[in-house]
Amino acid sequence: MPFDTKKTLFNKLCPLLVLFLFFTGNLFAQKGDMLIYHPIQTDKDGNIIPWYNPDPAIAYDHNLYTIWKFWDTMRRDINGLPYYMNHQVWNASLNDPRGIGGDQFMMTLSAWRLLYAYTGNDKIKENMSFIAGYYLTHGLSPATCKWPDIPFPYNTLIYSGIYDGDMRNGKDITQPDKAGSFGLELIHLYKIKNDPTFLNAAVKIANTLAAKVKTGDEFHSPLPFKVNVFTGKVAFLKLDNRVGKFTDTACYTSNLTPTLQMFTDLIQLGKGNVLTYKIASDKILAWLIKYPIQNNRWGPFFEDVGEWSETQINAMTCARYMMEHPQYFPGWKLQVKSIINWVHTHFDNTSWKKYGVVVTNEQSVYQQPGNSHSARQAADELLYVSLTGDTSFYNNAIRELNWATYPVDIDGKNCFPFDEPWLTDGYGDYVRHYLRAMATYPQLAPAADHILSSTSIIQQADYKGYLKKYLAPAFDKTDTNSVRIFYRTFDNTGVERIRLKAKPSGVLLNDNPLKETAAIEGYTWIALNKGGILAVRRLKGNRVIILE
Repeated sequence: MPFDTKKTLFNKLCPLLVLFLFFTGNLFAQKGDMLIYHPIQTDKDGNIIPWYNPDPAIAYDHNLYTIWKFWDTMRRDINGLPYYMNHQVWNASLNDPRGIGGDQFMMTLSAWRLLYAYTGNDKIKENMSFIAGYYLTHGLSPATCKWPDIPFPYNTLIYSGIYDGDMRNGKDITQPDKAGSFGLELIHLYKIKNDPTFLNAAVKIANTLAAKVKTGDEFHSPLPFKVNVFTGKVAFLKLDNRVGKFTDTACYTSNLTPTLQMFTDLIQLGKGNVLTYKIASDKILAWLIKYPIQNNRWGPFFEDVGEWSETQINAMTCARYMMEHPQYFPGWKLQVKSIINWVHTHFDNTSWKKYGVVVTNEQSVYQQPGNSHSARQAADELLYVSLTGDTSFYNNAIRELNWATYPVDIDGKNCFPFDEPWLTDGYGDYVRHYLRAMATYPQLAPAADHILSSTSIIQQADYKGYLKKYLAPAFDKTDTNSVRIFYRTFDNTGVERIRLKAKPSGVLLNDNPLKETAAIEGYTWIALNKGGILAVRRLKGNRVIILE
């Protein structure tokens, strides 16, 4: 892999020099302009490196923990709720007058699921339950309306503790694509917690959306972007400058792959109106293939924009889905590369090109570089590199991740370069992209013990020093002092990739030793310069113990 052939400077330095660099900074680094909170650091060739440490793995890991701590300790508002349950922008001295971001909770749940597996911190899992549980009891449309049982994306009366409309279009307006994203995260949470409350809510969301899915055409997506839950009418008309005529802007969004995945997951579980989900899925998939994947008309995503806007998030979310589900897209390699090139054509920001990096702007009506958007572009391009062997995107992707570390302050607040500390872009839609990058290239994770990915859902992850005997019956037979990691998954089959500081002495699956083998069930070890990568392949079990 490219990362193996081009080691970071940090990995090449002797231990004594590493200690020196910890206090003085990279010996060969140059200090450049300020980028948000930190002076830009570069390697000897003038290319940007992370601000915290010249080793990306150490720097990325540091930011993840710092960001979580900021979120976890965020102050409470006058209504007793954590600040992030009321506002979309952090303000250190005052409460921001705006309510939540339309996708704020969905993105957070998406990121926290990965962060929990990476850290084993139970507070992260409990925060997921709190956010989802509160949203379900304070944010759904009435069961008797035309679009029942789906979440509203905004709290029109900020401190009411109630979510009841849309930021721009007001009360009673919802965004169906965000409902699909929430439904998907509820399924994930059900698989973590085994709580049917989350699954039942996801089924209700899926029932509503599936019943509303249409065939779609060039100017109308299968689900509208914004709709009144009581009247069923789209929110507004707006001139689409791209086609030079009035179109139903609120009738179009391409952010439908989370909804598609929600339907697929429920079909696999055999829950809800499975036949209706299959019909709806086929319509969405056919529309994506016929229209946006061909014409790159990705359309709106953000709740605070009242006009047509092309968005990088819609394009790259679809591109990642295609890479993760190539069975649906026979021509995915060329199509994904076309999407990536389209993003570069429309959203490249060359303001930091002298530091060897091109970063990514948010959307066509707001051509500003974003921390989350740059991290997304980098993580998705790294996935493309790993799947295709096309390394042309690799170097800039790593530097884009490096660049996106600078918006994180030492206390964990995370700010847009020329804007504000958004609680969407700086948290949920930031953390997950670094974890996805680490899952693709485990060398980007520190030489410590971390679960990076699973084809299943990680229900429980306990690391050395935090092992809980009651979670694993195998501990009755195994000395807990010899256990490095215990984890449990939802499915009895799956594959996990785990970054370890050293090769384990063994791996147990449901109390039984696994063989070190490349066969279907077993584990393999790939040694790196520091530690290595453990791959565990399971066929008949969901409880894994990794031994010292």
